[in-house]
Parts: sequence; structure tokens; C-alpha cells
Amino acid sequence: VVTQFFVFLYCKCLWRGLKFVTRKFTGRCELQRICYSNKPGARRTLKILLRSALSVHPDQVEKTIDDIMALKKINPDTNPLGVSLQASLLQIVGYRSLMAEVEKLRREPYDSENTEHESMLMKLWKELRPDTPLTGRISKQWCEIGFQGNDPKTDFRGMGLLGLQNLYFAEHDRTAALQMLQDSLQPKHELNQPDWEQKVPDKAIYSFAIVGINITDLAYSLLVSGALKTHLYNVAPEMAGLQHFQQIFYLMQEFQRFWIEEDPSDIMEFNRVRSKFHRRILRQLKNPDMALCPHFSASDLHLVNL
Repeated sequence: VVTQFFVFLYCKCLWRGLKFVTRKFTGRCELQRICYSNKPGARRTLKILLRSALSVHPDQVEKTIDDIMALKKINPDTNPLGVSLQASLLQIVGYRSLMAEVEKLRREPYDSENTEHESMLMKLWKELRPDTPLTGRISKQWCEIGFQGNDPKTDFRGMGLLGLQNLYFAEHDRTAALQMLQDSLQPKHELNQPDWEQKVPDKAIYSFAIVGINITDLAYSLLVSGALKTHLYNVAPEMAGLQHFQQIFYLMQEFQRFWIEEDPSDIMEFNRVRSKFHRRILRQLKNPDMALCPHFSASDLHLVNL
């Protein structure tokens, strides 16, 4: 009880008094100090706590900024706070909107009667197996790209349409997708050793599509927990969109390398390796300058954001 009283006293009195003194001494409010002393991205936006950002609509961001400037008695004509604050507020609002969009896709089940869903699935096959015609919609051939059975729709139950959309990156980065598929069938444990010294690969084979859906689940958990804010605030100058979320399928490439490093005895160790990989990503995201897909150039990110 005593501890709670002192915490209450600090929050209500001492902290407010400290902010008042600091403003009088520096001539800047807390928002100005945050925006001026931190570079754009997660390092700045994660420090901005605005109740208005929790409910404001993207179309109302400019009005919200004007209200904040008026409340803080800051002249927008002589102070650039509005520009910095608007970018950060758009990132906060965008993250909330992205969560809703991703959740909607996750809750939408794959429907084999939906021609759009079926078209996406067929296109995935053509991208990953361009020289091999699919003999039928229900076929053992689906196992060649890492599905568990004859009908891929059963593997999308946990992640819904979101799982298929993130596998759909094969269309945008076909070379990387084909290489990962090939490596999942014939893992390379010791890339720098001659063939006769390499370990027997068939004990560490994993299913490309199933692992992809699992990585989607991992990315979803990072998004919901808020851990992904660091990455998204650093790669999306303003509002993050679904394309930014799909870009982190780059994690599958990282997971593949991590899988080889861990050298599991068989696929039964998948959950252990996945949990360890998840913990490593969480540690990386504690760095406010972290971006999980550094291979995307600034110009690419700018075009995507536009």
C-alpha cells in the first residue's frame, strides 16, 4: 500500500512538477524534446504516448495535430513540431489499422469454392513448380512444395487466408522462394565443405509451405504483442500497410539459416528450434533501430509506402 501511494504521488505530483520545471528551463514541452532529440522511426515514435492516437481515424490526424499544438500553445508557423508529430501519429494509427487488417485475413478461412482463393493457390503452385503441371486440385503433388496432405486448404486452418497471402511472396521474390524450396528439400549444412564431408541431409528436411505458415503465425504474434512496432516504425515512414507486414516473410530465410545452425536431429525438433528463433527475434526487436528486412533499400520502402 505504501509503495502504491508513493507511485501515485510521483505520477500525480512530482512527475508533473518535473515536466513543468523542465519546460520552463528548456522552453520546450515533452513532445518537442522527444521529437527534436530522437531520429525518425521507432526511437522517436515509441516514446510518444498520446491517448488521442488510440482512437483517432487516419483522416483526422491533421486535426488532432492542430488540437495538440493549440493545447501546448505552440505556434505551427515558427515550430516544426507538427511535421514530426504527424509522422509519428500516422505510424501509431497505421499500426492499429494494420492489426485490424491482418486479423481480418487471419479469420477468413480458405474457401475452395471461392474462385479468388483457388486462383491464388494455383498461382502459388505455378510459381514454385513452373515446369511441373498439377495433375489435379486434390493431389499428392502438393507435398512437393511442403503441404502436409493432398488438399492444402486443411493446412490454412490456423492462419486462414493470411497464411496463403504470406506464401504468395513467391510471386514477388521468386528466385529467393525457389532457392528456399530447394534448400528445404536438400538442406546445406556445411556450405563451405566438400560434398563428401557434408552431413547426411535427409534427417533435417522440413516442409516449405508448413514452415511458411508457421513463420506467418510467428509474425502475427509479434504484431499482436506490439513487438513488431520497432520494425514497422523503422521501415514505414508513415502508415504501415499489409505489404510491410508481408515483407517480414524475410524471416523465413533467417529461420532457414537458423535451422541449419541448430542442426536438429529430425523434424520433431521443429517446435524447439522455432521457440528459440522467436526469442532471438524478440531480443533483436528490443533495439529501437532494428529492422527485420534490411535488404530492402530505402527507395524500395519509399515506393511501397507510396
